[in-house]
Amino acid sequence: MSVATGWPGGMADATADTANIERSGARGRQLAAQYRAAIDAVERYLVRRGDLISGDILERLLDDLADLFEQSAAEGVAVRLIVGEDPVEFADLFLGNYAEGEAIDAERSRLRETIDAIVSGLDDPLTRRRERSLP
Repeated sequence: MSVATGWPGGMADATADTANIERSGARGRQLAAQYRAAIDAVERYLVRRGDLISGDILERLLDDLADLFEQSAAEGVAVRLIVGEDPVEFADLFLGNYAEGEAIDAERSRLRETIDAIVSGLDDPLTRRRERSLP
């Protein structure tokens, strides 16, 4: 898995993040085949679906996922019981625990604040911005 170097903190932080993320991946590769295949599939989905902007959040997410699968494998919990009937729902709920790392999070807040302002009768900050930029 490669990590972009454009994250805040620069190249050194990105290199450290990459090393830590690789360690998380190595943990998954040590699991029995069925668990290894499942964690690989979930990781792939989460990384592509997550729009994560922070390497430390991605690192924490992958570590927690590895913890979950390692513990479950040690206890003999079946993969289906880990991810449930719908693995996409599982992955989306899992990702929800790390929402502060999603690129869209700021836009979610902005949308909520704007609608709250409109409903409260306050000026819409987006409309004011557009009006100022019109010729």
